[in-house]
Amino acid sequence: MDKPFSSFRSADRVVVSVHASGDGHVAEVTVKDRETTTHRVRVSRAERERYGEEDVADLVKRSFEFLLARESNTAILREFDLSTIERYFPEYAREMRRS
Repeated sequence: MDKPFSSFRSADRVVVSVHASGDGHVAEVTVKDRETTTHRVRVSRAERERYGEEDVADLVKRSFEFLLARESNTAILREFDLSTIERYFPEYAREMRRS
Protein backbone atom coordinates (compact mmCIF):
# COMPACT_ATOMS: atom_id res chain seq x y z
CA MET A 1 0.00 0.00 0.00
CA ASP A 2 1.40 3.40 -0.93
CA LYS A 3 1.55 6.10 1.69
CA PRO A 4 -0.73 9.05 1.05
CA PHE A 5 1.22 11.96 -0.39
CA SER A 6 1.44 15.30 1.38
CA SER A 7 3.37 18.41 0.47
CA PHE A 8 3.36 19.57 4.11
CA ARG A 9 6.17 18.80 6.51
CA SER A 10 5.03 16.52 9.34
CA ALA A 11 5.43 19.24 11.99
CA ASP A 12 3.16 21.59 10.04
CA ARG A 13 0.68 18.99 8.88
CA VAL A 14 -1.10 18.10 12.15
CA VAL A 15 -2.09 20.80 14.66
CA VAL A 16 -3.60 19.67 17.98
CA SER A 17 -5.21 21.66 20.78
CA VAL A 18 -6.50 19.91 23.90
CA HIS A 19 -8.84 20.83 26.72
CA ALA A 20 -10.03 18.89 29.78
CA SER A 21 -13.51 17.40 29.64
CA GLY A 22 -14.94 15.31 32.48
CA ASP A 23 -12.38 12.67 33.47
CA GLY A 24 -10.62 12.95 30.11
CA HIS A 25 -9.80 15.38 27.34
CA VAL A 26 -11.08 16.54 23.99
CA ALA A 27 -8.61 17.28 21.22
CA GLU A 28 -9.37 19.53 18.29
CA VAL A 29 -7.20 18.47 15.38
CA THR A 30 -6.53 20.23 12.09
CA VAL A 31 -4.83 18.29 9.31
CA LYS A 32 -3.40 20.40 6.50
CA ASP A 33 -3.09 18.53 3.24
CA ARG A 34 -4.53 18.89 -0.26
CA GLU A 35 -7.77 19.49 1.63
CA THR A 36 -7.69 20.77 5.22
CA THR A 37 -9.82 18.76 7.63
CA THR A 38 -10.80 19.19 11.26
CA HIS A 39 -11.44 16.42 13.76
CA ARG A 40 -12.65 16.14 17.35
CA VAL A 41 -11.14 13.29 19.38
CA ARG A 42 -12.24 12.27 22.86
CA VAL A 43 -9.48 10.79 25.05
CA SER A 44 -10.50 9.16 28.32
CA ARG A 45 -8.16 8.61 31.25
CA ALA A 46 -8.35 4.85 30.56
CA GLU A 47 -7.32 5.37 26.93
CA ARG A 48 -4.41 7.56 27.98
CA GLU A 49 -3.24 4.83 30.37
CA ARG A 50 -3.82 2.06 27.81
CA TYR A 51 -1.75 3.76 25.13
CA GLY A 52 0.94 4.79 27.60
CA GLU A 53 1.02 8.55 27.21
CA GLU A 54 0.73 11.35 29.76
CA ASP A 55 0.86 14.14 27.16
CA VAL A 56 -2.55 14.00 25.49
CA ALA A 57 -1.59 16.37 22.66
CA ASP A 58 1.42 14.21 21.82
CA LEU A 59 -0.66 11.02 21.94
CA VAL A 60 -3.26 12.50 19.59
CA LYS A 61 -0.59 13.85 17.23
CA ARG A 62 1.16 10.45 17.08
CA SER A 63 -2.24 8.81 16.56
CA PHE A 64 -2.92 11.04 13.56
CA GLU A 65 0.54 10.34 12.15
CA PHE A 66 -0.31 6.64 12.50
CA LEU A 67 -3.61 7.16 10.66
CA LEU A 68 -2.13 9.36 7.95
CA ALA A 69 0.43 6.67 7.14
CA ARG A 70 -2.52 4.43 6.30
CA GLU A 71 -5.20 6.71 4.84
CA SER A 72 -5.83 10.24 3.66
CA ASN A 73 -7.02 12.90 6.09
CA THR A 74 -10.35 13.07 4.28
CA ALA A 75 -10.96 9.39 5.14
CA ILE A 76 -10.45 9.92 8.89
CA LEU A 77 -13.64 10.23 10.93
CA ARG A 78 -14.48 13.81 11.90
CA GLU A 79 -15.37 12.88 15.50
CA PHE A 80 -14.42 9.77 17.47
CA ASP A 81 -13.10 8.27 20.70
CA LEU A 82 -9.38 7.51 20.51
CA SER A 83 -9.94 3.76 21.02
CA THR A 84 -12.02 3.69 17.83
CA ILE A 85 -8.74 3.62 15.88
CA GLU A 86 -8.02 0.16 17.25
CA ARG A 87 -11.28 -1.20 15.82
CA TYR A 88 -10.05 -0.33 12.31
CA PHE A 89 -6.33 -0.96 12.90
CA PRO A 90 -5.70 -3.71 15.50
CA GLU A 91 -1.97 -2.91 15.58
CA TYR A 92 -2.65 0.63 16.84
CA ALA A 93 -2.27 -0.09 20.58
CA ARG A 94 1.02 -1.91 20.07
CA GLU A 95 2.37 0.88 17.88
CA MET A 96 1.40 3.61 20.36
CA ARG A 97 3.01 1.82 23.32
CA ARG A 98 6.17 1.19 21.29
CA SER A 99 6.77 4.76 20.12
